[in-house]
Amino acid sequence: MTDIDDLYRDVILDHFRNPRNHGRVTDPQISVEGVNPFCGDQIQLTAKVQEGRILDICVEGKGCSISQSSASMMTEALKGRTLARSQELVGQFKRMMLGNASGEDLPEELEDLAALEGVKKYPVRVKCALLAWNTVLEGISEFEKNGTSVVKQHTEE
Repeated sequence: MTDIDDLYRDVILDHFRNPRNHGRVTDPQISVEGVNPFCGDQIQLTAKVQEGRILDICVEGKGCSISQSSASMMTEALKGRTLARSQELVGQFKRMMLGNASGEDLPEELEDLAALEGVKKYPVRVKCALLAWNTVLEGISEFEKNGTSVVKQHTEE
């Protein structure tokens, strides 16, 4: 294993063991559940949105280190961003995970997420890494349509 592989593994394990923005936002405008029925990963994502910006975002869940660390890293990347920029960042991360871009192509906001690039060698695990990202995208989309709190289940297939 190379030094960079060790570093990436350490980043993933750190976010798994010490998740950032863990819990639930009080009075969220976005509240959405994500489930991956193939491996049992689950997340509950809540976010406070004001004037088109994610003021606060939290995630609770259970599942593998890939899904939970990806969710933790996502909250760090999206907190404080506009909804439009958040959607762009989701798209960039998804392109990397689906093999259409490299971790080197990620913007600074997603720098730590290059640690998950190696997961794309294992297609079943890509779904774990994308669970939180697809879930937040669903939540933002519903929020933009309704302008109100969202309570919905998203299933990753």
